[in-house]
Amino acid sequence: VAFDELDRERLYAVMRLRQQVFVVEQESIYLDLDGRDQGAAHMLVLEGKELVAYQRCLPPGLSYPESALGRIVVAPRARGRDLGRELVRRGIAYNLEQWPQNDICINAQSYLERFYTALGFSAEGEEYMEDGIPHIRMRFKAP
Repeated sequence: VAFDELDRERLYAVMRLRQQVFVVEQESIYLDLDGRDQGAAHMLVLEGKELVAYQRCLPPGLSYPESALGRIVVAPRARGRDLGRELVRRGIAYNLEQWPQNDICINAQSYLERFYTALGFSAEGEEYMEDGIPHIRMRFKAP
């Protein structure tokens, strides 16, 4: 959904889940509200009214010259059920449908490199630190 279509309760749930996992669980102090949410499409996975997984799909030019996926997160209680894998697959399909001539770039946490490689991404460059966590830039080539 577009940012403007997120009601207050859903937006609150998105921000809460992102903070729960990225800031508290991963102990990464960073500015989550980076000004990109307003231009992104938001994919939410709900169980009943509870948000259990989320990602944002970013158009070319918002984060990179290419399109991007970001803030990919699964709630701790919902892990181990392949929700993240399905969510990323849907994000890839969405970005390729919206921006078919554009590759998809992500800043992947390094420990997830194999996960993203299995979904068709390739690592680019060297590992780097972002918000206190090792990351690697990865690319999904548009067909």
